Formats: sequence, C-alpha cells, structure tokens
Amino acid sequence: MADSHYPLLAREGRVHVAIAVAAAAAVHFFAGGWWAAPLWFVVVFILQFFRDPPRRIPDDPGVVICPADGKVIALGEAEDPYLRRPSRRVSVFMNVFNVHSNRIPVAGIVKDAWYSKGKFINASFDKASLDNERNALWIRTDDDRDVVVVQVAGLIARRILCYVQPGARIARGERYGFIRFGSRVDVYLPRDAQFEVALGDSVKGGADVIARFAPKAQEK
Repeated sequence: MADSHYPLLAREGRVHVAIAVAAAAAVHFFAGGWWAAPLWFVVVFILQFFRDPPRRIPDDPGVVICPADGKVIALGEAEDPYLRRPSRRVSVFMNVFNVHSNRIPVAGIVKDAWYSKGKFINASFDKASLDNERNALWIRTDDDRDVVVVQVAGLIARRILCYVQPGARIARGERYGFIRFGSRVDVYLPRDAQFEVALGDSVKGGADVIARFAPKAQEK
C-alpha cells in the first residue's frame, strides 16, 4: 500500500527551514558566499533531518511494522511497564541523520496514552526506556491484541510530538508523531509475536516488518 499522504518535508520543520534559509540568504547577500557557506550547510542538515519521504506500507494484517527509521538496539523478552505484563520488546534508535517521523505499528483503537517527564540521557542506553522523557500509546488491534509504542527522548531530543488521543482509530503505518534531534522508539508486543528483525539491523519506519503475530487459530 503506497503512502503519499504527507509531503516530502515534515511540517514540523517548516519554520526551522525558513529561518535557516533566511539567515543564510542574508549573510550570502551582505557578506558573500564564503561567509554564508556554514549557514548553507546548516540548511542542508535541517532539510535532511526534517525530510518525510512516502513509504510503501505492508498490506499483511498479521505483521507489526517499524515505527521509526534507525537501528535495532534492543530485542527480546521484557516487562511492559505500562500494561504490567510479560512482553517482547523491539527498540529502534534514531540518530540525527535518520527520518524522525513516527508511524503506528498496528491498526486498531488507541485505548490509553501516558506522558512521563524524565531525563535526557543518551537514548541508546537501555535505561532510557524508563528514565527519559517519553510518550506511550496503548493500541488494541481488531483481533484483541495489545501493543504499546513509546516515543523516548534522547540526549539532544527535547521535543516529543504526538498527534493521536485515546479513542482514536488508527491505521497501520499512519504517521502519528515526531521526535526532534535523535531519540528512540520502543514497541512492546504480546509474547506470541515472532521477531522479523535482528539486533543491529537498519530499519525504515512504515516500510519494514519488525514482527509477526501467530494466527489466532494456532494459539494454545
């Protein structure tokens, strides 16, 4: 399923780009190109950071898609701190060169949301999942599976944006938020989920499959 709903430049970056371009153009005009070169470099950096390319979202309803671009830094059994249950967790770390739009991993209803203030330690550290500022969504799928997706702030990521609220029906691959300047996203899954990625894999939000649910008929 092709995704073309969003522009190539994330709306969260429009003001940043406008300010950077205006500053670079002013210095270029009044002082010359060499003086403006560092500012044009900043423009290029901001453009790449706020890029928001369309993605082809998998059609298979039994899969969990990646919520963010980046690198898989945690994979395995974990306690879900929000639903207080044993679960399987996938964590994706985004550096400043990754696309930072966040996408919904499964279709369903948003049952609840939790925002927690916290620290801004390096998001690649495992303790960041519980210590850092974060925003969590509890999603229940149409076949009654519970999935929690958590936006986690990082060392220089000081702004978590989330655009969905409890009660909303959401589609798999839907763009739902943004984290500025490096961070991570954790996904807590039921224990029947089978991972489709490995530690260290580079993944793309909205396009790559990170896990697959066992068919209900096969559950014991």
